[in-house]
Formats: sequence, C-alpha cells, structure tokens
Amino acid sequence: MFENKTEAEARKEILDLVAEYADKFHNQKKEFHEGDRIPYASRVYDSREMVNLVDSSLEFWLTSGRYTDEFEKKLAEYLHVRYCALVNSGSSANLIAFMTLTSPLLGERRVKRGDEIITVAAGFPTTVTPAIQYGAVPVFVDVTIPQYNIDVTKLEAALSDKTKAVMIAHTLGNPFDLKAVKEFCEKHNLWLVEDNCDALGSRYTINGEEKFTGTVGDIGTSSFYPPHHMTMGEGGAVYTDNPLLNKIIRSFRDWGRDCVCPSGHDNLCGHRFDRQYGELPLGYDHKYVYSHFGYNLKATDLQAAIGCAQLEKFPTFVERRRHNFDRLRAALAETEDRLILPVPAENSRPSWFGFLITCKEGTDRNKLVQYIESKGIQTRMLFAGNLIKHPCFDEMRAEKKGYRVVGTLENTDRIMSDTFWVGVYPGMTDEKIDYMAKVIKEGLLQ
Repeated sequence: MFENKTEAEARKEILDLVAEYADKFHNQKKEFHEGDRIPYASRVYDSREMVNLVDSSLEFWLTSGRYTDEFEKKLAEYLHVRYCALVNSGSSANLIAFMTLTSPLLGERRVKRGDEIITVAAGFPTTVTPAIQYGAVPVFVDVTIPQYNIDVTKLEAALSDKTKAVMIAHTLGNPFDLKAVKEFCEKHNLWLVEDNCDALGSRYTINGEEKFTGTVGDIGTSSFYPPHHMTMGEGGAVYTDNPLLNKIIRSFRDWGRDCVCPSGHDNLCGHRFDRQYGELPLGYDHKYVYSHFGYNLKATDLQAAIGCAQLEKFPTFVERRRHNFDRLRAALAETEDRLILPVPAENSRPSWFGFLITCKEGTDRNKLVQYIESKGIQTRMLFAGNLIKHPCFDEMRAEKKGYRVVGTLENTDRIMSDTFWVGVYPGMTDEKIDYMAKVIKEGLLQ
C-alpha cells in the first residue's frame, strides 16, 4: 500500500482516511426525542481530534513531546499567563499546586506541616486532599447561596498566625469574589491557589481589568477530564506568572528533579557536570539531582494532541455554555417560588460548567431528582456537599483534629441536603435545554 510513497505521503493518506472515518462514524447527529438520555456532560469533538491523536501515535513518542509543547504554549497564550505545565489530571494539578507551596525555595512563605489553608467543604475533595495528606490543616468556612462560593465575610475570622494560603475553587464556572479574596491574601501575605478545574474560560473584572479565572492568584489549575470544559480524556494543567513557582511546579511534576531540560534534551545550561549540589560529589550528573520529593505526573503527547484540537474550538464551547445557561434560566424563571436558581458573581462572565438548583422549603430534592432522572435527564450533586461529613473524615472527626471549622457551615449543609445540578455542555441543543426545563417544571407538580 505504501510501497512507492514517502513517509509524509503515507502519513497524509492515513490521516485523510482517519478524517473520513471520523466524519462517517463519529459525527452523525441523531434526532432528539423526548425521553432520550441527556447526560450532564459529554465530549464535543470532530475529525480534528482523531486526526491529531493518530498523527501523534504514528510518531510513537508516547510521553510528552511536540504536542505537549504546543498545548502548553497555546493554553498560556489563551489565558495570558507566562507559564503553563501539562499534567495527567486536574487532581494532579491541585496536588502539584499545593506541593509547590511547600518548597524550601520559598523560604519563610513555604507551607509547613501544621500550617493552615483556608478553604471550603462544599466542593470536590481533591481541592483539599493534598493539604491533608501533607499534614497541613484545612480551615473550612461557609459558602453563599445562590453563588455557591466562599463567604468572604468569614475570611478574617478564619485567619490565624498559622495561615499560609487560601485554596478554593470557582464553583461550576461561577467565579468566587476574587477581588475580596485577593485583597485578603495580599493584606496578610498569603498564597492564593485558584482551583479553576470547573471554570476554564470564566472571566472576572478586577481593578478595571477583565482577567481569566485561574490567573488572578499565584497558581491556577485546570482539568481536562471528559465532562469538563474541554477534554483530552485524562489531563490537567497548572499555570502561573511567577518564574520561581513555575520552576517548582515543573520539578514536582517531573520526579522532583533540579534539572529543567525537557525530555530528550541534555545539558541545555552547559553545566551538567561542573556543579555541586547538596552533599553529592562535584560534577554529579545534574539530570539526576533532586531538589524536591516529587512525582511523575506528566501527560502523554497522545492526550496533548487531542487537547490542541480542543483548544482551537474552546472559545465556541464557552459561548455555547453561556447560551445554554441563559436559556435554561429564562425557562425556569417561573419556578423561583419553589427553586433557588443560580446567580453569577458580581463583575464576572462565567463559563458555566453546570446549572445549580437549590430546592426551597417544601420541595423535596430527592423526589424531584428522581423524577428528572426517570425522564432521561442526568443530574449531579454539588460533589461532596459537605466534605467533612464523609467517611474519609471519620477518624479526624472522632479525634477532633486535623482540620478546623470557622462558625457554622449552615449553607454548606443546606447544599448537601437541597441542591443538585444539570448540565449545559456545548453539545446540548435548544431542544434539549427546553425539554430539561419542561421536565423540571413537571417534577415540581408531582
């Protein structure tokens, strides 16, 4: 088949066939019928993702390579940040972001075991897990409804002489009050980590400048798991404007090594064999010098190839999410006597991940959710609801140590009991949005 072809010609023929295959077997739009399953999220892709994936596989590089470099560069350009590091998941991104704050290179500002991190319990566990596993102490404060983000009026009460950082997420695309949180962190010399895994593309105006969420604090994180704003199957990113933090981020990602040479390159600094580190002998190979107790959390070029194609479409994804959210909210406006509908943060333009609904008194969430699910519409809770009520906290609750709660978590508990959400992903049509609204309204009459 390829006997008289060059490698480039053979590759083009393969990729042309892949595109044809994808168009025929993967991109056929099906007519929607009421009762058809509507997932809360799904992949939105076309032949470009599949062509990139096969293109990468033909090189058989497998680990991080040229597509990784391209993705890191283009995501950094999109977010207007200086540095971006691709990793294998959003949870790994949060792990690296937190561990970066523990680096000895940060001097007196480093987070040590026993230091406190202000956060919330109404969210996804891996925003908090790294701090607990390291031996830092999460300090939980309540959230507001219907924004579902940290109650900034509680920040000063959460502060102690052990506080070193604030690490919180933008809930389902709705930015937290970045102005208040940023000012609090600057006032008390605290690190700010934005878990941006559910909010890629959200914007927030601070000090007269509109910025992407994830870029206002010291470090931002993203996830590219299939339900998220864009996907590469598994994957995540950590980004920052701070060159020292970037150096530490990459060290923790790449085994904890001190060397910054990318895979496949040696001695870019010209000092591979002429320096002394720790108590190693003079001239010990710098490629095997470790300045942190790190991990291997790199993604593959196969994943990055998909991400590069997704990133080209990403601005249209964001606009469609906003359209779907607005359409659903308008359709449900008449239900506000029974339901609390979500409200965007002041000074923000969210890139919505989902549509949060809290049942008012007299409306049974479980009954409503089960009715909605019975009609083919997938629902989700706001992740952990109240994280400290979960089995993973059993030992800490019993021993009354390892975390701290400031005030009550009244709204957090209400979210646990009364809140759920449905999707607004960009693959949803107006017909599906309208059907969801119809079913939710029907459910309130049951």
